[in-house]
Amino acid sequence: MTQNPDNPSSFLIDNLPPMGIYETLYAFKDTFGRFMGTEGTHPWSQGFPLTTRLEKFNGPELPSSVDVSWEDRFYPKAWGHPLLRDAIVNYYNTHYGSKITPDNVMVCAGGRPGIYAVLAFLKQDIQVRIGNVEWPAYLDILTQTRCDWKTVSMTPENSFHPSNAEYFDRSGLNYKTNLFPVLSNPSNPTGHARAGNELKELMAMAEQSKNGILLDEAYEMFHSPAVSGLQYVKDLDNSNVFLSGACTKGLQCPGIRVGWILASKTNIEKLANFSSFGMGGVSHPSQHYAVKLLEPGRVAQQRKAIEEHYNWQRQRYGEAFEAMGLRVFTGKGGFYHWLQLPEGLNSDDLNRRLYKHGAAILAGRDCDMGRPHSKDPGYVSPYMNMFRFSFGPLLPETFEDDIQLMREVLEEYKADVAQGVA
Repeated sequence: MTQNPDNPSSFLIDNLPPMGIYETLYAFKDTFGRFMGTEGTHPWSQGFPLTTRLEKFNGPELPSSVDVSWEDRFYPKAWGHPLLRDAIVNYYNTHYGSKITPDNVMVCAGGRPGIYAVLAFLKQDIQVRIGNVEWPAYLDILTQTRCDWKTVSMTPENSFHPSNAEYFDRSGLNYKTNLFPVLSNPSNPTGHARAGNELKELMAMAEQSKNGILLDEAYEMFHSPAVSGLQYVKDLDNSNVFLSGACTKGLQCPGIRVGWILASKTNIEKLANFSSFGMGGVSHPSQHYAVKLLEPGRVAQQRKAIEEHYNWQRQRYGEAFEAMGLRVFTGKGGFYHWLQLPEGLNSDDLNRRLYKHGAAILAGRDCDMGRPHSKDPGYVSPYMNMFRFSFGPLLPETFEDDIQLMREVLEEYKADVAQGVA
């Protein structure tokens, strides 16, 4: 919608462009006439998991209801429901050998508000380091919170997986500057994960003086084995380590909007103070539902099913993409493929063709943390020939149709480019 300069309210709120994924979804609807995700569409651009039972790999049933009492109609506690904080603590201490307490847990209305709050209240003299290819919303959050950030190079030459040391490189910084890397692990969109000794090294660096980290573990369960940096944190209460988790991906419940931040007791207290005026706590029924998701026997079964189902999907889609001439740069985690088009093709043109068939991918440009927040026609992203394909929400039985459609559109596109009519 074009802003009317004569409208007296037009100056009150800064222009807020939609996140890159939503730009794709709106453009898709304009072309196809329906929203992505409705019947007859192929939601390859969207970052959500299946929200039905993973039957092929014996996933647990998802709860169908929760009990709500008169107490649940009170205002929620700023830091989260005691039952959910206990369940989160039990989950991490059981599966990652940590020794956190409820005072290390802040419950948020999804992963995003927690990440936003941490970045919004960073002190001065802190530089955020972020990979050049990351989750599109980070760019919006960093811009709106007015963070100082610098990108870390991610290219085909380093397989889109820079070393830990590059996130903590102090070249050109004065001694007052603190470094605060922001990483998704496993990565959205590349699927690369830091695990084992590499993750241990990363967390050791993050605990050093003048360092910290915000590790977004939304895709924690989508790796073999499931992975959390908390496993390697030596002294959480005397660090600037923040870990973000949620029910959104591994627990298959994006719609309940429950996430959490794990951090030192002091930092959790500060986030709770923010919640007291800026968020107001999180829905009690949603938190009760999350408690059910985290029941010990159930969550152990869930972790196994998520790992097996998405490993299977990742492998077969990856093999099919390689067979049709795409270069696959995907790691071993998450539910995305990070792909490179043949020379001469770009992801925007591919999308325009896919829209007509009820499909869409996420253009590589939208994952570019170096691009201007609002699209600048003078800026050409180095990732125009890259794209993210999501197999997160795809039912197993759509595989053949998905691959056939992608193959046909790519062949048509390549033929038109060869004839100079693309």
